[in-house]
Amino acid sequence: MKIDPELREGASIATQTCMNIRAEDRVYIISDEETWLIGQALEEEALATGAKVKLIKIEDFGTRPFTEMPENFMEAIFEFNPNVTIYAAGAQKGELSFRMQISLQIFKKGLKVRHGHMVSITPQLMREGMRADYQKIHDLTMEVYKIVKKAKTISFTSKKGSDVTAEFAPDLKWIPCHGLYHSPGDWGNLPEGEVFTCPKTVNGTIVADILGDYFSPKYGVLDTPVTFIVKDGWAESVSCENKEIEKELWDYMNSNESGRRIGEFAIGTNTAMTKLSGVLLQDEKIPGIHIAFGDPGGRTTGADWAATTHIDVIPTDCTITVDGEVIMQNGEFLFEK
Repeated sequence: MKIDPELREGASIATQTCMNIRAEDRVYIISDEETWLIGQALEEEALATGAKVKLIKIEDFGTRPFTEMPENFMEAIFEFNPNVTIYAAGAQKGELSFRMQISLQIFKKGLKVRHGHMVSITPQLMREGMRADYQKIHDLTMEVYKIVKKAKTISFTSKKGSDVTAEFAPDLKWIPCHGLYHSPGDWGNLPEGEVFTCPKTVNGTIVADILGDYFSPKYGVLDTPVTFIVKDGWAESVSCENKEIEKELWDYMNSNESGRRIGEFAIGTNTAMTKLSGVLLQDEKIPGIHIAFGDPGGRTTGADWAATTHIDVIPTDCTITVDGEVIMQNGEFLFEK
């Protein structure tokens, strides 16, 4: 197996810098047929530290998509008894509950793992977002976190027509995702760089160029943006020149009781990202806003509701105002200049 140097560097940063894998660790890597080359690169770089490593392929446990937990899947994890887990596999329609159950069952089992979540990871992302300076991302993320963690109101506009005001409640926590997951129980996406919470309420118009969940690998960067009209934290309508996307998205958002409710409000902090890739995992980290309809990640944010879908949407070139103070102009943090 030949892995190009840039992809290998991304795997090294993911395992050794972000996850801080060392010789004493036990590392369980979940991959699939689509991302197998990346899984092997992560395995090799984790093994290079002297750690004990197990790489598995999801398809060995059954036919996808997994709408429920396949037999023996969690048992295999528990038998290995890892203290580091990495999920580096593609996203398929209906698998959100499966992915959520993995972390939930690990939590219930009492395993204090460091977890890296790399849904829909691609070689391109390994060469781009994973090769960023994660100490710099950590520092910027924590700076943004200090600004927003007590925010009452955040508004943003975008060049394509977004105009949104969100309100926040002190009992709903902001979570800094800085990319350095070195302590037991630490969890984050890779590539990383964002600060997020569940908002109290949101009103306005969102014009998005990227959609999350399975829409990201299916459609990439949208040829024509999708416009969401939001009132009191719920999507009232979705419109797009591509009527196939419009119907598919609206149907999916209505597939569960809270699928149209906004569960996430986030600010991307990965300044190494300068253009859209078409893959949500990386594009949501571009400096700016992203919002998600559906599950609010209640175990971390403190939200008291849940959903079986979670669809991120990303407007571009945002100007962000926090409690009256402009912190970003057209996609650039003002305090970074």
